[in-house]
Amino acid sequence: MNMRKDAAQIMQASLHAVLPDAAVRRALQSFRQPEGRLVMVALGKAAWQMAHAASDALGNAIEEGIVITKYGHDMGPIPRTAIWQAGHPIPDQNSFDATAAAIELVQPLRQQDTVLLLISGGGSALFEKPLCPPDELTDMTDQLMRCGANIVEINTLRKRVSAVKGGRFAQLCAPAQVFSIVLSDIVGDPLDMIASGPAYPDQSTSEQAISIVQKYGLHLSPTILSLLEQPLPHTLDNVETHITGSVRELCTAAAAQCRALRYDPVILTDSLSCEAREAGSFLAAVAQYQARICQAPCAFIAGGETVVHITGTGKGGRNQELALSAARGLSGIPNAVLFSVGSDGTDGPTDAAGGIVDGSTRDALLAQGIGIEAVLQQNDAYTALDRVGGLIRTGPTGTNVNDVAVLLLRPHP
Repeated sequence: MNMRKDAAQIMQASLHAVLPDAAVRRALQSFRQPEGRLVMVALGKAAWQMAHAASDALGNAIEEGIVITKYGHDMGPIPRTAIWQAGHPIPDQNSFDATAAAIELVQPLRQQDTVLLLISGGGSALFEKPLCPPDELTDMTDQLMRCGANIVEINTLRKRVSAVKGGRFAQLCAPAQVFSIVLSDIVGDPLDMIASGPAYPDQSTSEQAISIVQKYGLHLSPTILSLLEQPLPHTLDNVETHITGSVRELCTAAAAQCRALRYDPVILTDSLSCEAREAGSFLAAVAQYQARICQAPCAFIAGGETVVHITGTGKGGRNQELALSAARGLSGIPNAVLFSVGSDGTDGPTDAAGGIVDGSTRDALLAQGIGIEAVLQQNDAYTALDRVGGLIRTGPTGTNVNDVAVLLLRPHP
């Protein structure tokens, strides 16, 4: 039996099930062609795939479009559509220039026109027109990421210092109508937080934003502190929103493939939200208990989005850190494999989508003089996993619906 081969099949099947093509087509069933012009704006890590699906469905009805996605996520031309690649998780000049192009596209529109807005995770960095100096925005984002703030906390601040987040892009589209299709990458599907809600009324408050600054002891400029006090739109009358795709579907698809491979699956949660290394330790603890009692092949699935508190200068991502942390507790357990993968195919600022470990990973690292505790302290999971063949590389997948971790166990002979 090859449990790593099983893991690869489970991962591939679950990722394929949440590709946005069918989801976008379903959402477009309720779309009515406008009397006037139809333009398309797609933003996020899944922007190309969503735009490609919309173009296939609507054809020449889309007069003009723009795609803003992460570097390496452009999969080819789309008719009448300009494709921009930009920085993530920190905005860069391409983010600003692409956003300016999108604003230029929608501002001449009239009431009888419609903007087809396709939103996926990652849009917060990729789609940006800052109301503060860019270096101050970069510094704020870097502080939030290093202190382990979760995505809702990060976006609560980011949208207040932006001219296109927190419903402000929908205002720029007015008087045109906005038909928004959202691929969710945040646990609980909060529409005002996905890509920082460019076309959804803000549900947070200035008081919450200030409390996040205080919680993490952030050092922000007077300009940003002033912007955090300013209100965002709480109502929008020109937007129709359809949410499609979620981590729940990712977990369900993983469970279905586990059954096909004769594992008995248990979905532990689809709202995992904690430190990556804590999640890894928990799943390892599940393995330690279940390895003693399981009578048949079993699988434990957890979906969501963990965070990493950066304490070192190494290279990695939350899925790699989760997997490496789990390797400590899996040590010596026969017939145990765990993988954790980002559905978008990228994990942190690396070329890996996640990591895979088993009961021998810890000893394999020790044989090379590598201790897991020291690696985690340096946030250098990428380097360690690379040394033992533990990196998962999928390339950009075209979707983005959080992460999934799967623990596979077989009874010990």
